[in-house]
Amino acid sequence: MNTGLLLLRVVAGLLIAGHGVQKVSFRLGGSGLAGGTAEFRGDGFRGGQLTALAAGGTQIGAGLMLALGLLTPLAGAGVMGVMTVALTVKWPHGLWVQHDGYEYPLVLIVTGAALAATGPGQWSLDGALGLAHWPLWWLPVAVVAGVGGGLATRLALHRA
Repeated sequence: MNTGLLLLRVVAGLLIAGHGVQKVSFRLGGSGLAGGTAEFRGDGFRGGQLTALAAGGTQIGAGLMLALGLLTPLAGAGVMGVMTVALTVKWPHGLWVQHDGYEYPLVLIVTGAALAATGPGQWSLDGALGLAHWPLWWLPVAVVAGVGGGLATRLALHRA
């Protein structure tokens, strides 16, 4: 089980962090902070650079925390939050990614929730700190904080 959790955490976490790096820099094929800002404006969000920095920073931080297995319910909530915003942007296109749908953000939301439910496994920083087995009550806390935070962000920053 530890091997599977490690594989899931590292791959999903690094992909999420990499996506955040793209939002705020030219690394990994990104368009720089100006490009990230333009992307959010094009999707109908206010806030300019601050919005792009907050989204990119959350993706980087939550993704790295998830990959390392550090404070896993908090990392899962961060992932669920930013991916909930992404899901709301892609919702009008339907489920499937080949039509720019929300399939991939949904998979990452469920991954964040699953890791909040299971914990990161022993091969993690949480494991080294004696926190590898988070109580199951952290799952609803992480889901409410993550999905609720993502929906609140959408409501607060998206232009009608």
